[in-house]
Amino acid sequence: MDKFRALTLFSTTVKTENFTETAKRHATDPSTVSKAIKRLEEQLGLQLFNRSTRQLKLTSAGKRYAKTIEELLLNLKMHEEELKQDSLDIKGNLKINLPVSYGRQYILPMLCKFREAYPQIQLDVHFSDEYMDMIKESIDISIRSGTISDNRLIAQKLSPIRFVLCISTKADIANEIEITQKCLATFPWILFRFKQTGKTMPIDFAYKGKRIRIEPSSKTIVDDGEAMAEFCAANAGIALMPHFIAKKWVSNNQLKVIATLDESNTIDSGVYIIYAKREHLPQRRRVFIDFVKAYIEALGESPQQTWLDSSTS
Repeated sequence: MDKFRALTLFSTTVKTENFTETAKRHATDPSTVSKAIKRLEEQLGLQLFNRSTRQLKLTSAGKRYAKTIEELLLNLKMHEEELKQDSLDIKGNLKINLPVSYGRQYILPMLCKFREAYPQIQLDVHFSDEYMDMIKESIDISIRSGTISDNRLIAQKLSPIRFVLCISTKADIANEIEITQKCLATFPWILFRFKQTGKTMPIDFAYKGKRIRIEPSSKTIVDDGEAMAEFCAANAGIALMPHFIAKKWVSNNQLKVIATLDESNTIDSGVYIIYAKREHLPQRRRVFIDFVKAYIEALGESPQQTWLDSSTS
């Protein structure tokens, strides 16, 4: 007799306190039940029941074992029901948290296609650059940039983050700009301010192995990535921005990339799709993750490269 069958008979006997009644419930005979439990006791080296002519009573060891088996069988039943439900149809609510610029530029167009493919999945989409506790806020899927260190979560990398220096295609001197501290300091800049801290992102980067730091004397400050790109496209100054903000305006020939900065020394830095650890991932989450990854790959990006790399390869 297999171990699972023996555990099931043991669990029922805990409730019935009688081999005969257990046998009836499982369409077998009392001797089969008795032998199964006896074999369990021999394997454990413990007595699970105190036997008398009238009834069975759990020993102290049997009580502890019964609690463990009850939890095991309950968890198994719950997982089986979840898998059965997922196999029948893909539906339910999906709460998604997206960063503002990346979410709008990359994921929002994809969400429309996803809704067409899976109309029974109800999307609840929140755009924010602020940190949110996914577990506490019951968020199913999050997309974040930077590095991920929460061991309660699984993070799959969508792409690295590459920073670029951009200038408007309206600027006549775009081809004459030297990527040096002296030259760049003479231009107006559009700077990005972080909403969480109120601090502006410094113009401090590595280019071809050289460190460049600039304190612009003429500047425009914004706290929205797309606004920064719009100001830059309007020829208001040079801007330092991540590849995912620049992409749309470069594709539309409104911005010109004058330098792609050296890659970050932080190996784990990138754009990630994130979800909570669990043994069985609901099917609606799984199809969404796969849909996002396929869509990003179609844009020419992968965990190893961005559109910048693919466009020059």
